[in-house]
Amino acid sequence: MLNYDLDCHTHSGEPFNLGALRGQVLLIVNVASRCGYTAQLAELETLYQRYRDRGFTVLGFPCNQFARQSPESASAFCQFGEREYGVSFPLMEKVRVNGPQAHPLFVQLREQAPGVLGTTLIKWNFTKFLVGRDGQVIRRFGPRVAPREIQLILEDALDAPFSP
Repeated sequence: MLNYDLDCHTHSGEPFNLGALRGQVLLIVNVASRCGYTAQLAELETLYQRYRDRGFTVLGFPCNQFARQSPESASAFCQFGEREYGVSFPLMEKVRVNGPQAHPLFVQLREQAPGVLGTTLIKWNFTKFLVGRDGQVIRRFGPRVAPREIQLILEDALDAPFSP
């Protein structure tokens, strides 16, 4: 189950209360500005706009760990996302997702939803973790899976019975 007490920060460095999202369906994604998958930001925004009133949030964490595809600051990434893709979902602090300095949230997500052949490492930008209202990771999606392709699974998660 997701630890909602983990320290998270917004793109501007302000503390972010992850616990305020308890009971929502989350899609947590490591994002980058210079990646072949960067256009997925527009699809992530579409999902966010379509389902946010039903208790859905996308959290994007810029990551420069893969081929230095997000060299800018988290604030500059936020400006880029807003300008180029109309991103309004929360863009968070810049993080590492693998290795000893990996953000604890991604360590937890990786352990709860291993990838192909059971590996826990994240292999590239735009790896997506769908978390249910109960805090359980429902599924991990690789970068090649476009956000529009997870719509049915997302709707199932939103429709699932939940009692706090």
